[in-house]
Amino acid sequence: MSAATTRSRTPDRLCAEAVDLARAAAEETAAPGVVGEHEGLVSEGDRVVTHFFACRELGYRGWRWAVTVARASRAKIVTVDEAVLLPGPDALLAPEWVPWSERLRPGDMGPGDLLPTDAEDLRLEPGYSGEDEPSPNSTVSAELAELVEAEDAEVAGAAPADLTIAPARGSIASVAEELGMRRARVLSRYGLHIAADRWEEAFGAKTPMAQAAPATCVSCGFLARIGGSLGQAFGVCANEFSPADGRVVSLAYGCGGHSEAAVMPKPPQPVPPRIDETRVDPFPLRPAPDSGSVPATQDESSAELGHS
Repeated sequence: MSAATTRSRTPDRLCAEAVDLARAAAEETAAPGVVGEHEGLVSEGDRVVTHFFACRELGYRGWRWAVTVARASRAKIVTVDEAVLLPGPDALLAPEWVPWSERLRPGDMGPGDLLPTDAEDLRLEPGYSGEDEPSPNSTVSAELAELVEAEDAEVAGAAPADLTIAPARGSIASVAEELGMRRARVLSRYGLHIAADRWEEAFGAKTPMAQAAPATCVSCGFLARIGGSLGQAFGVCANEFSPADGRVVSLAYGCGGHSEAAVMPKPPQPVPPRIDETRVDPFPLRPAPDSGSVPATQDESSAELGHS
């Protein structure tokens, strides 16, 4: 370690003793009663020392007033360089600044709020431009574009979004408008994927509601189909008693409001009774005279006893 480094780490005696000068500078910069007790000092270099004072300002817990004093070489007069308010090791600091576009969360927008999208937003890609050559993701094939002149169709000279009047019937722009393609930008594959992930997380097959459901939404009568590629995996719930009413749900989602869950099975038919317990069979205490195997006689003398 060099001698210059050793001197810079050792506080200058005159500068270290200038506590009152540093306090006066801090009190002049701050409001009255804000500067607290002396909390130490640190050597900034040769004949340069910074004094720290506690800050009693509300809302600045752990902050310190830092006053740097110095003196010229071979001089005995100490002067003030600067007085600032700096955070200490345990200071209460504001969170790191995050751009508003990253702070925004679903549901934060209110009536009248505008959310401009970036020109390079990865969720979007250029839509149909209206030029002679169809865009790569256009439903109008290149073969159809080559037959435009043969069919005497009119090709619009500007993008559909820039047209002030409806395009002439038979033009490519007219076909694009009829097919719902008259948009400057459409969802990109990345935009479709992040939307699908978000919907799957909210109303997907792994949610507790879907795990306890009697069946999935793909077989539910309350499911309203949607178009496009997302329609192969999602739909809109139209059951007012479902927790997902009006929401985009996965076809693998399900809830207790399934349309077929309310169809109760027919009650089992009881087996006809083998013993009729509703009818009473009489059982006489004494048998009838004519119920035996021997015919009844009027007197004993006429009975055939086999002797006289």
